[in-house]
This record gives sequence, structure tokens and C-alpha cells, in this order.
Amino acid sequence: MDIRNMRYGLGILFATCFLGLNSLGKPAQAVEDLNIQVGIVQRFGDEPIDEKDEIVSEIEIKSRPGEVLNVKSLEQVQPSQSLKTTKVFLKTEEKPLPKPELSERIVLGSHATFETAENDANNWRRLGIETEIVQPGRWQVWAKRDVYDTPILRKWLLDSLQDNNYNAPFLDSEILNSLPQVKLSIDGKEYYDNDFEITTQSGRVLVNTVSNKKKASNLYGGSLKLQTNAYNNFSLVNYVPLETYLRGVVPYEIGPRAPKEAIAAQTIIARTYALRNLRRFITDDYQLCATVHCQVYKGISGATIKTDKAIADTKGLVLTYENELVDALYSSTTGGITASFGDVWEGEERPYLKPIIDAPNRLWNLNSKSLNNERAIRSFLGLKKGFNETGLRVFRWQRTRKIVDLNTDLQRYLKKIQHPLRDFSTIENLEVIKRSSSGRILTMFVTTDLGNVKLHKNEVRSAFEPPISTLFYLDPIYNANNQLDAYRFTGGGLGHGVGLSQNGSYNLAKLGWKAPQILAFYYPKTTIKTLDNSIVFWKDALSQSLSQSK
Repeated sequence: MDIRNMRYGLGILFATCFLGLNSLGKPAQAVEDLNIQVGIVQRFGDEPIDEKDEIVSEIEIKSRPGEVLNVKSLEQVQPSQSLKTTKVFLKTEEKPLPKPELSERIVLGSHATFETAENDANNWRRLGIETEIVQPGRWQVWAKRDVYDTPILRKWLLDSLQDNNYNAPFLDSEILNSLPQVKLSIDGKEYYDNDFEITTQSGRVLVNTVSNKKKASNLYGGSLKLQTNAYNNFSLVNYVPLETYLRGVVPYEIGPRAPKEAIAAQTIIARTYALRNLRRFITDDYQLCATVHCQVYKGISGATIKTDKAIADTKGLVLTYENELVDALYSSTTGGITASFGDVWEGEERPYLKPIIDAPNRLWNLNSKSLNNERAIRSFLGLKKGFNETGLRVFRWQRTRKIVDLNTDLQRYLKKIQHPLRDFSTIENLEVIKRSSSGRILTMFVTTDLGNVKLHKNEVRSAFEPPISTLFYLDPIYNANNQLDAYRFTGGGLGHGVGLSQNGSYNLAKLGWKAPQILAFYYPKTTIKTLDNSIVFWKDALSQSLSQSK
């Protein structure tokens, strides 16, 4: 079966619909009117996205003193039901189904980041296959479920892919005997409702998302809505004005003790990042998450006079490149050199995200001394003075890990991605094969007793515990019998290293640099603008190429 012909001509239609959001070139609202949707609990009652996170099994929602909560059902069977109270407890319970139901989807790809998943989704769309990007754990690309909505269509698609030598996609199936439902406890009474909203007169509401009720609640601006998601469970979504959202981001991302101009730079970047990334959770019917997979957002409880002033002083300001919002990526610590977009993710390069020596003065000439080889990277990581991040614990780091522990790391990762060599017994060798000009690892070979595993870019961080960035080199350690016993990882930086260094911005601000100078340093060729109707939030390169080919 020909993949291109089995899509019933919907490829162009989907591309057009994908561009239909106002964030894709349509007139933008005034900044005062912009509201965004943030999933503050993404998997209510289910396993969290990150293994280290706690399962949210109960949610306590309260009004502020002197106010009440307005709890309104949005289910079609009782759309007008509304209750007023000061406190709501939410729990999930399993409700048996009258008969078992099949839940399945074709997984086209699994990735560590949204950026690479989006690039993969676009590649499948070029083949005429409708896709959706989801995050059940790792980011995944699914064949669009409402298009491939019958078992026979899914079988035909999977057979066609395999016939064309696309062997990575697989059918993920489960039989459901029950589905979760939400129980609300309000003033001693219990209600079952899977779709409702909570509002207050002041637009402020307190939420505690852990079972320990002694923990202080977070205060959120706007309103709340509980709604179903793509995984047969629920998400608690905060509908919040953009500038109020920033009050819950900036203090946690840059820190309230940061210098004034560093906070201002972070605020412009955080605003830009939010608007650029409104498409991340389209499949789940909201826009952003509240974790490091987007930007850390904890409501307005942590807002300070200092961060609030930065938000007010930069109101509506965004960073642009050729009148499009930049891909406003940032990290904690670059290790002395920023990375390009392609050093970390798959997809088109961003002209304003290139390797830059992260220092106020010239310390290294990348044009003549690229960091794409082992000798250069060892020399560079031996430098410690004069950088914006000099003196920080994670600016230069070294970690040693036994082979037995590296085996456990890699086995866990390979099982997660269903790699054919996941049942290997031991690692025999680690070798960096290719680096970028910024020194980041692009390809690493892992030799095991069953064969070679090739790790690309950020997969290295996902596969092993020691590296906190991909800017590092390896030294094998042998025991007294000359047997490989461990590896020493020597590196620099924390995170992906693309764009602004939060710690680096501290130093530049202390040196007297203003926010526009800081942003111009980390994002060259960009322009700060006030949000208006002309600015494009983001462009879909595939949709543009399709429209241009008509």
C-alpha cells in the first residue's frame, strides 16, 4: 500500500488547520487580553511523567479567606450544575466498564524532547501521515488517532510502514476493564464529575497537589479546569493571564535574588518562550506544562516585589528574529560555551542559536580552534578563569561511575525505548565518535557484549546518570587486574546549554550590562519588540512549504 495515497488527501488540510491558531501569524491579542492554559497536574491519579515525581492522588482546592469557590460542571448531561463552597477535595476512582475496551495507537517515534519529536512528526507528515505529539513519559509521535480510528486502518498503516522498511513504529495496545473517574468531596457530600471549572471572584485560588495537607498550598491566578487528556485520565489546567503566569515563572527560573537586569532578561525570554510554545500540548487540550519540560511554574505564591517590577517594566516585550518569536531556549549553566540548536535537537538550525564563548572578554577563538575534537575539548575544559560562570560548582564537574552502575543506567534506558539490545549483560567500551564545534557530543558508541549501541546528542544524558550536560570527555579506569572497572566523566555546564545561561546572565548584569545587551549577547541578530499584531508566534516550515508548492 502506498503511504501517500492512503491519507485520503488530508495532508494539506491538516497543515492548513495546524496554522489556524492565532499564534501562527494571525493577529495577536493585546497583551492584557492574552490568556494561556497551563497543566499544573498533568496526570491526576496516574503515574507522573517523570519517574522521580510523586503521584498526585489527591488535590485540595481552597478559596482565600472571605471568598468562595464557584464549582461548575461542564459535562453535557448537567451543564448548569454549580456549587459554591470554600474547599474541594478531588480523588480518582476506577469505574468498571460494562465490557472491555481496546485502547491502541501506533507509536511512530519516541524522543527525549519536544523539539526533536516535533521534527520527527514533520518528517512523517511529509510522507502524508497525520501525526500528534504526546508526552505519556518520553515525548512520542503517534499516528493521529481520530484519522486512524479503526483496527484495520492501523494495521494497514503499520503493514505499509514495515513494507517500506520503517521498522521503528509499533502498535501500543491495552485492554481497558475500567476507567478512572473523579470524585469531588464538597461540604460532606460526594459528586462524580470529570469535566468542571472552578472560579473565584478575585481570580485567585489555592491548590495543594500532594496528599500531605500540612504542606502550604500554592496560590494561582485565573481559574481552574479539570479535563480529560489523551491517556484516559485527567489534567488540572490553570487558565491564567500571560503576565500573571510570568509571576509564577520568573521567581523560580532566575531566582528573586538575581540582579535586576538578569531578571529583566529572563522575563522577556520567559514571555517569549511561553508564546512560542503554545502548541506543545494541543493533543491534551492545553498549551504548557508547569515543569522543566516547559518552564517551572508554581503559581504566584513566590512572586516578589523585585520580580513583579521586572514583569511590569517589560510588559509585552518579546524577543524576535525577522519578526517571528525566537525559540527562546535557555539553561542553567553553559560550561563556558553555548550550544547551537542542532547540537542538542533534530530540526532546522536557528540562526540566532550558535556557539558563543560565555565570557565577557575573548578567551577562545572558535574560528581557529573548534572544540570538535578530543584534544581541544580537554584543553578548553581545563580553563576555569574569566568565564561568566567561573566559580560555580557545575561550571566544571567530574564524576566517576562503576561499569556495573553504567550497565544499570543503560539497561533502564534501552528498555524504555524498546531497543533490541536492551538485554545486554555488560558494557565493554564507551567512545565519543563525533562532536560539534561547541564540543557537545553528537555521537557516542557503546560497545556491549551483544553489540554496539549508538547514542545521539541528548540521548547520552538520558542513557547515563553521570553527565549533566553533553559537554564532557571520558577516561576509562582499570582495576589491579587491568580490567575495565569504571569511567570518569569530566565536563562543564548543567543542561542543554542552548541560548541564555541563567548563571551567566548574573555575571553580565553585575558587570553593568543591561537586559537588551544580555539578550543580544546570547541571541545575536535578534530584536526586542513590543507584542503586536504583526509578530508571528511560530512558523511551521512544513506547512509553509506545502502552501508555497500549490
